[in-house]
Amino acid sequence: MDLTTIIGWILGIVLIINGITVGKLGNFADGPSVLIVVGGTLAAIIASFPLSTLLDIPKHFTILFRGKKYDIPKVVDQIVDMAMVARQNGLLALEEKAEEIKDPFFKRSIVLIVDANDPDKVRTILETEIDSMLDRHDQAASLYEKGSAYAPAFGMVGTLVGLINMLKGMDLSGSGGGASTLGQDMSVALITTFYGSALSNLFFHPIAKKLRIRQSEELLYCSTIVEGVMAIQAGENPQYLREHLLAGVKQSKQKKLLAKAPAGGGGGDAK
Repeated sequence: MDLTTIIGWILGIVLIINGITVGKLGNFADGPSVLIVVGGTLAAIIASFPLSTLLDIPKHFTILFRGKKYDIPKVVDQIVDMAMVARQNGLLALEEKAEEIKDPFFKRSIVLIVDANDPDKVRTILETEIDSMLDRHDQAASLYEKGSAYAPAFGMVGTLVGLINMLKGMDLSGSGGGASTLGQDMSVALITTFYGSALSNLFFHPIAKKLRIRQSEELLYCSTIVEGVMAIQAGENPQYLREHLLAGVKQSKQKKLLAKAPAGGGGGDAK
């Protein structure tokens, strides 16, 4: 489970409250400002995205907190093992191996090459599926990126509302009748800006950034599988394949993983 998002939120809230000081928290609680900023932002998001995307919001938070899902070194080991089996017994021998794979994308990739499809066709099918996945993820992340833009905008709307009410209530004749609402109207004008900025920078923008990171992790995983199955179909050397696929892993980890690789990793050369 990835707790960095929750830790960041709690830390940010604590630091803001500490800056306000506990005794003055009441000065920052304003119902109309919340309605303008939070309500306006949510309304704009609802107006901007289809219902299918909005209904996926619970899934977005599941992705946000689940931690790193994809283990690239593990999938590389699986691919190398399959490459060795394919070099020794042919692609049809991978059919049984495919049944053991739980990930749908990985399983489908293996089935495509087992069915002796044209390599170009296999790559096109898999890359099209990746493109569709990226489109879905882009829409999910853009929801929060839009929220990050909308929140300060509605903070400005609240500021304008407060200033307009303040100016309307001012008694230019000097009798002082409008002084009673001057402070309240001015507080709405300033608090809405505060709410909008905090909502944007502490919540929406970090969520969008974390979803983009998860998207990059899944893209690396899927790309590794595509390159791996294409290499298996082409009959490439398993040891070379391991080195090639681990190129997407940090260099510090590459050395350890390659050092742990079985000495017989390229045992299919004689075939």
